[in-house]
Amino acid sequence: MKVTLLLPALLLLFACNEPIEGEPVTRTRIDGKATPAGAVASADETVSPQVQSACRSIIFENTPVTHCLAIPSRHRIAMDVGPAGGAPYRSLSAFAAAREGSTVAFAMNAGMFDDEGQPIGYYVEDSERLQTLNTAEGEGNFHLKPNGVFYGSGGEWAVTTTEDFLANVQDRPEFGTQSGPMLVAGGKLHPDIAGDGDSRLIRNAVGVDDKGRAHFVISNAPISFGKLARFMRDELGTPNVLYLDGNVSQLWNPATGRLDGGAPIGPIVYVTQNEETQ
Repeated sequence: MKVTLLLPALLLLFACNEPIEGEPVTRTRIDGKATPAGAVASADETVSPQVQSACRSIIFENTPVTHCLAIPSRHRIAMDVGPAGGAPYRSLSAFAAAREGSTVAFAMNAGMFDDEGQPIGYYVEDSERLQTLNTAEGEGNFHLKPNGVFYGSGGEWAVTTTEDFLANVQDRPEFGTQSGPMLVAGGKLHPDIAGDGDSRLIRNAVGVDDKGRAHFVISNAPISFGKLARFMRDELGTPNVLYLDGNVSQLWNPATGRLDGGAPIGPIVYVTQNEETQ
């Protein structure tokens, strides 16, 4: 079901809410194992009116989420991990300070990373591949197969499994980030995901609908993998959904002044508004 056909029970508010405060101390995997992580958190009060908000708040099954929509005719998508030749930003506030805020519609953390903040999977920034596709076995959410890749060039964007990307994508995209797991692949929930499991954290994910629009969702309260997956598949119409991260998930929305802080992050996806649409 598309965004315009959300169930009447959903409460639609047309601005991003500030995130609910919390101090989660673990990053929980689908299989129940956990690793230490930091707190998720706050919002900045400075409002930038130059760019229209691409985000709105929605209540889905009693859980507040923020849904940000990138539309090919209005927006461009890119990745950033840090300044050229420098260390990773590690926060949206550092990224925001380095960017011209008048054209940024929103930004989120986007993908798993190592202790230095560098991506551990496929990563392309400004058409330059900085990390190759990771097909290794291992621990953690990233390695709960299938994992996947969010990528694109110009106004054409896609989410697909790592296996499909390896087999079918020949040309290097302008941007790309690999993460995992795929919450939804081919319309089906990940085999290790329950419809609404016990693991609840602040989480974010991305999917692309059949109109080519990219849907970014971050929960404003702890949410299960399954509930996030079902919201994006059933209400937003995204048949492939890539988990971006949990517990460290953050959003910058300049139009409303929301600038989340919290634990250090790695790769950042950001959406800019085309100048002619401002």
